[in-house]
Amino acid sequence: MISRYTFSEIGNIWTDEYKFNTWLKIEILTCEALSKKGKIPYKALQVIKKKAGFNINRINKIESEVKHDIIAFLTSVSEKIGPESRYVHLGLTSSDLLDTALAIQLRESANLIESKLNESIKILKAKAKSNKDVVMMGRTHGIHAEPTTFGLKLALWWKESERNLERLRRAKDNINCGKISGAVGTYSNIDPDVEEYVCKKLGLKVEPISTQIIQRDRHAEFLTTLAIIASSIEKFTTEIRHLQKTEVRELEEPFTKGQKGSSAMPHKRNPVICEQLSGLARVVRTNALASLENVSLWHERDISHSSVERIILPDSTILMYYMLTKFNDVMRGLLIYPENMKNNINITCGLIFSQRVLLLLVQKGLTREQAYKIVQDNAMKVWQGEGNLKDLLKHDLLVSKFVSSSELDTCFDMNFYLKNVAKIYKRLKI
Repeated sequence: MISRYTFSEIGNIWTDEYKFNTWLKIEILTCEALSKKGKIPYKALQVIKKKAGFNINRINKIESEVKHDIIAFLTSVSEKIGPESRYVHLGLTSSDLLDTALAIQLRESANLIESKLNESIKILKAKAKSNKDVVMMGRTHGIHAEPTTFGLKLALWWKESERNLERLRRAKDNINCGKISGAVGTYSNIDPDVEEYVCKKLGLKVEPISTQIIQRDRHAEFLTTLAIIASSIEKFTTEIRHLQKTEVRELEEPFTKGQKGSSAMPHKRNPVICEQLSGLARVVRTNALASLENVSLWHERDISHSSVERIILPDSTILMYYMLTKFNDVMRGLLIYPENMKNNINITCGLIFSQRVLLLLVQKGLTREQAYKIVQDNAMKVWQGEGNLKDLLKHDLLVSKFVSSSELDTCFDMNFYLKNVAKIYKRLKI
């Protein structure tokens, strides 16, 4: 299904053309900085800026021979520039290009992901507001517990998504670092102020200290942040899937005109988008684990991380963008069935009011253990199909010794459970 969606906006960031253009920009900015220091003749700089370019097919052909992507790129650029190309890549190492460009790719990807996450937050907040008083069953361990509202469930998702936005912004800020510090990060062949110039022009912070590379804890933080966001989406969509079960049917993901649910059973309306998002979250989490494995490198620098990142970084960012896009589609078109929510509240024949009865009996002087046993004994009869909880309690002689029929009636008032919903919303400032 993913192949049907190109998502070119984020996909373009990970194309060879975008990457090589970014490398070229870094090289030209470095030449500018060196020219300002008198290390490159001004006329040579002008030639470089005018003629600099590359040919992707040529790069690929050269790389097939030299087995080095940066050398292949520089060779292609040199062929475009001519003799003045001798001033290109002065004092730089391959990772000065690779890691600085990668920071830009991740930052720009994060910006697009952030826009989708902001969209999620707006949708969830609006739906939390409009469903504030839609009463539904609260469940613990998958079993009916006490009533809540669908609005509170959505508000929970909304606040979690806001925390994810904070995490993403922190991770984006921490990944937004460039380095132009040479072979082992000591600036032996290039001055630190060149790095400062280049990074400033690119909107990057300067990596305070590096080896040949920027250390991979930054990238691991970024990927684990995406994994948390993906896990939240899985959490939300798993809940929708549970509530879409035929015997529950309180929610349903959009089912569009002409859509079909099963090749064999024409009646089926399956939660396929939510299932897909639950599955894709596993991919993002697995990629995050790979990013953690990249943190430890021989002497803080080898190449074992590089091959991994060529897969996990584009895949995770594009996947995250896709997942948020599809999740937003689900939430915008989510089908909500309040009547089914009300009906499901009643299927346990009053069992959900058990805690109120327990507390009333305790207030009347029974120990908690005595009160618990009385209520549980009657609750077990309800589970066995012997009646509803209120009637059974009213006919229980132990209960009637302490509680009047009218007092017992007050324990089965639905509004009691919703009395503080407005206070929660006020705290949330919805």
